[in-house]
Amino acid sequence: MSDSTFADDIKQLGDSIVGLTLKQAKSLSDYLKEEHGIEAAAGGGVMIAAPSSDSGPAEAVEQTEFDVVMSSFGDAKLNVVKVVKNLTGASLMDAKKLVEAVPAKIKEGVSKEEAEKVKKELEEAGATVELK
Repeated sequence: MSDSTFADDIKQLGDSIVGLTLKQAKSLSDYLKEEHGIEAAAGGGVMIAAPSSDSGPAEAVEQTEFDVVMSSFGDAKLNVVKVVKNLTGASLMDAKKLVEAVPAKIKEGVSKEEAEKVKKELEEAGATVELK
């Protein structure tokens, strides 16, 4: 769809949502759950309460931000520590502490492409990784 086919109020609302911080997005999520019965479903989609009679069909929203969580460093701890150090910019000591604190969030609120890239690098080093 062309950008010009959306009403100005819809564009403004969408731009506001995209600009939310992680804390604001969580607060919005809590509000939608408590006040309107809309909550995130497992797997990152959104579960919508049954629409009222005056609204159109409910659509699921695709997850756009991911957390990269390492659940195990495997047999090659030193290799994983080196990768974590490079990915996070942490000192070698901080990277080691992060790796040893599994499950550990290596990256938070990143795009799907970046999350997949980070996951691949960590898995190649021997770690077990999940995207949430």
